Amino acid sequence: MRYVSTRGAAPALDFAQATLAGLAPDGGLYVPDAWPRWSQDEIAALAGLSYPQTAARVLAPFVADSIPADELLRLCEQAYGRFAHAAVTPLVQIDHDQWLLELFHGPTLAFKDVALQLLGLFFERFLTGSTRPLTVIGATSGDTGSAAIDALAGRAGVEVFMLHPLGRVTEVQRRQMTTVSAPNIHNIAVEGNFDDAQALVKAMFNDAAFADRFRLSAVNSINWARLAAQIVYYFYAAVRLGAPGRSVAFSVPTGNFGDVFAGYVAARMGLPVARLIVATNVNDILHRALGQGHYARGAVQQTATPSMDIQVSSNFERLLYDLGDRDGTALAAQMAGFERTHAMRLTPTQHAGAAALLTSDAVRADDMMTAMRWAHERAGQVIDPHTGVALAAARRAGLDVPVVTLATAHPAKFGDTVERATGVRAALPGRVGDLHERAERYATLPATFAAVTGYVAEHAAR
Repeated sequence: MRYVSTRGAAPALDFAQATLAGLAPDGGLYVPDAWPRWSQDEIAALAGLSYPQTAARVLAPFVADSIPADELLRLCEQAYGRFAHAAVTPLVQIDHDQWLLELFHGPTLAFKDVALQLLGLFFERFLTGSTRPLTVIGATSGDTGSAAIDALAGRAGVEVFMLHPLGRVTEVQRRQMTTVSAPNIHNIAVEGNFDDAQALVKAMFNDAAFADRFRLSAVNSINWARLAAQIVYYFYAAVRLGAPGRSVAFSVPTGNFGDVFAGYVAARMGLPVARLIVATNVNDILHRALGQGHYARGAVQQTATPSMDIQVSSNFERLLYDLGDRDGTALAAQMAGFERTHAMRLTPTQHAGAAALLTSDAVRADDMMTAMRWAHERAGQVIDPHTGVALAAARRAGLDVPVVTLATAHPAKFGDTVERATGVRAALPGRVGDLHERAERYATLPATFAAVTGYVAEHAAR
C-alpha cells in the first residue's frame, strides 16, 4: 500500500515513510492510495479476538509493506499491555440502545493513548539504525500532548516539542505534560488558542528548510499512523454488538475530526456503520459545514470541553479529498481559498457524500450537563464533558440501531464540571500517582513563528 497527499503534489510513500513524515511537504495529509475492502466473513472472523489481535488484523493491510504480521502483533500486545482494563476499550451499556465505548484506560486516561502508545513503538521501530534524530512537533488542546509525551518520553532518537494554549487546558491535562522530566520532552505554552498552536505546527512543516533541518514529524492526527490505530476500536465495538449481521451507529465528540474520520474509514472498509454522529459544542464549524455545506472559521469560544474548542479541523481535509474523487489539484485550490479567506463552500458532491454517512449536532452546555446527569442517574456512569456532548447528540439522533458513544476521557480529568453535573467528585486512578505534587517544567511563548522556531532551534538535538 502506498500513501498519497490530499493535495496531490508530494511523492507517494510507504507506511514507514508516511509515519515518520507526518505532514506531506505540499501541505497535504497522507491517505492510502485505496481503501482495503473487507468481506462479511473477514469482519465476522474478528469475533472472539483480543484487542491486540483485532488491532494486528485491522492494521495489517495498512502496514504490510513495513512490518511483518508477527512483529505487528507483538507491537500491539506491547502497546496495549499498559492499559488498566483487560478489554482495552470495553463497552458499557446504558440502556437498550445506548452504549459507551470506554477509551480512557490507557496511561494518561484519554483515547489518544489507544493510538499513541502504538505510534511511539512505530517511531522506535522505524528509527532503528538511524543516526539522525527525529523532531516531533505537536499541538494539543489537552489530551494529545500528555499521551504523546508518555509514549515518547525517553525514547532514543526522538525529541518532542508539544505546544498547548496557555490557560486553555485543565490542570490535570497540563500537569500530565509538564511534570514529565525526560530530557527529550519540551513543553511550550503559547499565548493563544489551539488553532493558533496548530497553525504554528503546520507553518513549521510547510517551511521546507526548517522541516528538513530538524527532520520534523507529527503525532497529531495529521499523522496517518495515529489515525489508522483509531480505526481498530470501531471494528472491536461493532463486532461485539453483532456486526457484520447488525449495523451500529457511533456518536463521536469532535474537534480535529480525526476520530470521526477513523470511523469513516472503517465504514469504507466494509464495517456496517449506520451513521456517524459528529458531535460538536458551540465551536460548531463542522456542524455548519455538514448541515449547510459552508465551512467557515469563526472565533473560538472557550468551554468546559477544551478538546473541542477548535474552529479549523485538520482531518476534514481527508474527508473532502475522498469525497471529491480524490482530485488533489482541486482540493489544493479549495484549501488555498480557505486558508486565504477562512471560508469555503463544499462542492455538491462533497456535501452529498458526507450526508450519506455523517450527521451532526451542536450541543449546548446545559444539554451536555443533562446528558452527564442522565448517564449517572440511569446507569451509574460518571462521564467526562466531552463524552456528555456526544451522548446528548446520540440520545436525540433518533436512530433505531445500537448507538455507541465514544467515551474519550476519564471523568477525573474534568473534575469540576463532572461534579457540577453529577454531584460526584471523580478521583484520579492510583496509576496516575502523585501528579499534583510533581514539579512542572514548560516555556511560555508568544504565538509567533519566530518565537517558537527559535525555541525549537535552541533546544533540539541535531
